[in-house]
Amino acid sequence: MNLRGKRVLVTGASRGIGADLARRFAFSGARVALVARTADAIGKLAADLGGDAYPTDLADRAQRDALIPRVEADGPIDVLVNNAALLDTARFVTMDRSSIDAIVDVNVHTPIQLSRAALPAMIARGSGKIVDISSMAGVVCNPGTAVYSATKAALTHFDSCLRVELEGTGVSTLVVELGLVETEMEANLHTYGPTDRALARVTKLRLTRHLSTERVARTIVRAVERDSSTLRMPKRAAAFPMVTALPRRVGRALLKGVDLTSP
Repeated sequence: MNLRGKRVLVTGASRGIGADLARRFAFSGARVALVARTADAIGKLAADLGGDAYPTDLADRAQRDALIPRVEADGPIDVLVNNAALLDTARFVTMDRSSIDAIVDVNVHTPIQLSRAALPAMIARGSGKIVDISSMAGVVCNPGTAVYSATKAALTHFDSCLRVELEGTGVSTLVVELGLVETEMEANLHTYGPTDRALARVTKLRLTRHLSTERVARTIVRAVERDSSTLRMPKRAAAFPMVTALPRRVGRALLKGVDLTSP
């Protein structure tokens, strides 16, 4: 996809991966629409990049449901980047129900509902891209991240199934499965002893490595430009999600030649 002149909506854009994604998309010639709870942060970033800011609490369903119509009132959405996510690192049985509900709502319901709202216009135009920022936590089990990991597994599988439904429409998806990225969320993983020790083990074994948000953003934007369907970082850990994805790939292969678009 040639991003020059395209409009890209990025959720969770106030900091970390989201903010760097906004910068890289703008650098590639796209007009960015930024979403986060912190109005000041995305307002300043949008002004710097010549884009638009839409302060929204995605944990508030009324605000979330109103988001896509608000953004589309100012122009079409060519790329939707579902980046916003919540993480609470703790032993599962000690987690508050409200925390569990918030994580599932923001990490699963939000990308699904935003995609549902944005897709009709994309399909009508015959072009568009849904980008889902997932995690390798969705394919491995570390202590302290049961709920977060489950939501990322759900997001990855949703993206894969949605890709099947969008065959022939001109609209595609990209799922991004990330390892450890130097963000505030990653720092939160080390606040719970068992999680910290588990990550120290895999790092010592060189099964993963820390990634900078700038590198992640640059690689994601390049994947969108190339119309890739899957991106896994770091490459040294890619074998884990590749094995998990094998049944999905087999399933898609079995459907080759089947009309999946006609009612």
